[in-house]
Amino acid sequence: MPQRDYIVFGQPILGEAELAEVTETLRSCWIGTGPRTARFEAQFAEYVGARYAVAVNSCTAALHLSLLAAGVGPGDEVITTPLTFASTANVIIHCGATPVFVDVERSTMNIDPGQIEKAITPHTKAILPVHFAGRPCDMSAIREIAGRHGVTVIEDAAHCIEGRYRDQKVGSISPLTCFSFYVTKNMTTAEGGMITTDDEQLAATLKMQALHGLSRDAWRRFSDDGYQHYEVTCPGYKYNMTDLQAAIGLCQLPRLEPWLLRREEIWRQYDEAFMKLPCHTPAPAADHVRHARHLYTLVIDTERLGKTRDQVIADLHLQGIGVGVHYRAVHLHQYYRARFGYLPDQFPNANWISERTVSLPLSAKLSSDSVSRIINAVAEIFGDERSL
Repeated sequence: MPQRDYIVFGQPILGEAELAEVTETLRSCWIGTGPRTARFEAQFAEYVGARYAVAVNSCTAALHLSLLAAGVGPGDEVITTPLTFASTANVIIHCGATPVFVDVERSTMNIDPGQIEKAITPHTKAILPVHFAGRPCDMSAIREIAGRHGVTVIEDAAHCIEGRYRDQKVGSISPLTCFSFYVTKNMTTAEGGMITTDDEQLAATLKMQALHGLSRDAWRRFSDDGYQHYEVTCPGYKYNMTDLQAAIGLCQLPRLEPWLLRREEIWRQYDEAFMKLPCHTPAPAADHVRHARHLYTLVIDTERLGKTRDQVIADLHLQGIGVGVHYRAVHLHQYYRARFGYLPDQFPNANWISERTVSLPLSAKLSSDSVSRIINAVAEIFGDERSL
């Protein structure tokens, strides 16, 4: 086991402000969906430049509700990437639809727009791009394809809260965009998610679907105007965010920009330290995008190094450094292989990345000493003589 303090992958920054806000929420005795959730929604919408934001209990819930709002159902197909967390594809199946994978670009790790067109059929209902690691996808190309074929674009922006594409913030580009506030994300509410849209009717539908299909949430039913009856307008879900979660988010959101600056600083240190090692560092961000710097993913040149990715992970663990794998591509997992008959080389770029990728700690919480430890450990494991 590691002899030094273990550097945990994806540590959140939680301090006195979060503690005070959560304590105040508990003292208010309103801990379910209420005024803090509404405030968080308004502030998040303002941050991304959307007219409406709907807070939910996870990005998975956000994706599921967005697909339903777009009319995705049995017999439909949704185009997405295999290089993502399983929930992106799982929610398509929850809707009764079929995920149709399109391979990624090896350099950006984002869905390849050039292959989307070939995957469209009369059954295609939506395109679900994932902004991998915080790098915005080629939204101009994706929107142009979607527009010509009359399909909806729903963005999976779980990694990309601070992202920008050309002159627009991620969250204000497509009809529906989904965010994650899971504990390892750039900001957290412990668990939580958000959907942004400029469509008033869509926002109202999403709010009802997120809370059992009720016409009024509890906060509005028990307002100062007295009790008001609700109607069940549809068989909705239990996907609402609580004020306890929103309390954390209200503290985290204003600090996103300074935290991004710190992650950019660490990113530059990693780039400089690893550029000559037997691995591929992340491709530079294009001039017209702002990368949200969520994941720093090394792609190991396993042939030159003479080690597998899993051996590198084990070596880093022994040095007290936690890492992640983003991702083992969805088409390689048992359920998807068995149901759809996928083969590893069916999506060769996603498969190639899956076998070689490792994500290093990138939290703004990392001290300079921790960053140096990570750099030195990677250099030693990769045989850089400068580390000896």
